Amino acid sequence: MKLRHSLTSLLAGLALAGSLALTFAANPIPADVKQGGFAIGPQAYSFNRFTAFEAIEKAQLAGAKVIEFYPTQKLSPDKMDKKLHHTMSDEDFKALQEKLTKHGVKAVNYGVVGGKDEAEWRQIFEFAKKLGLYAITTEDVKNLDVIEKLVKEYDIRVGYHEHAKRPLDRSYEIWDPAFVAKMLKDRDPRIGACADTGHWATSGLVPLDCLKILKGRIISAHLKDRPENGKQMPDTVYGTGVSDIAGCLAELKAQGFEGNISVEYENKWEDNVGDIKLCIEFVKNWGEKNK
Repeated sequence: MKLRHSLTSLLAGLALAGSLALTFAANPIPADVKQGGFAIGPQAYSFNRFTAFEAIEKAQLAGAKVIEFYPTQKLSPDKMDKKLHHTMSDEDFKALQEKLTKHGVKAVNYGVVGGKDEAEWRQIFEFAKKLGLYAITTEDVKNLDVIEKLVKEYDIRVGYHEHAKRPLDRSYEIWDPAFVAKMLKDRDPRIGACADTGHWATSGLVPLDCLKILKGRIISAHLKDRPENGKQMPDTVYGTGVSDIAGCLAELKAQGFEGNISVEYENKWEDNVGDIKLCIEFVKNWGEKNK
């Protein structure tokens, strides 16, 4: 009887462990939208002179299978009064989904976005759930407790994005990867960083070093190459700058990174599809050579 009881307890324990593991197994990005082992595609902000529907078209032209949206982009050429947003109507949301399906592009992330309170953050998570997103990108530090609560409830990841260091604003601390790592140290593992290598470079930081500081906490990336470090510069095609994109990809792979890489190309705003395509091909080719 004691042996049977022990076996029953063991099996129950294993079942509980399995259920807890599932609790922390947020929906992965499907393998069929990855290229070279990475989910690589544009941040729609690269096309902020255009609508969200046009951004989807341009993503397809650039050879992408995924896209990261941002809030308030005008929806489509025939709906210039409507915006892509977590408060958009069911009708507009359906049209967005149909547009994505038509062009074979999957939405995987949304941001940079913040909420004024728990109610708005719940809207954001509901939007992410409906769209089947892997993650949400934010800089909302003040609502971290709320975000962690909803991450656990919705099983959707959140990545903390950073802009460049602001010398006149000492309260802006998330530019520093060491601060982000410390801030998230004891938080749910589904909360981490959106690694923006361009803003790190502007701050005078070495992107590869920053990725290492955030090991185990990188949810997504805004991968950018820059011609120089230490000042604001327009982006350049991967592999032509000083940001060591190949080294960054190697580090992400070594860390078991499973998130999306967004090409947020802040250059040639009116005509950058060709450069974004080259960036996507760089990642794809690197991944295929380093399987």
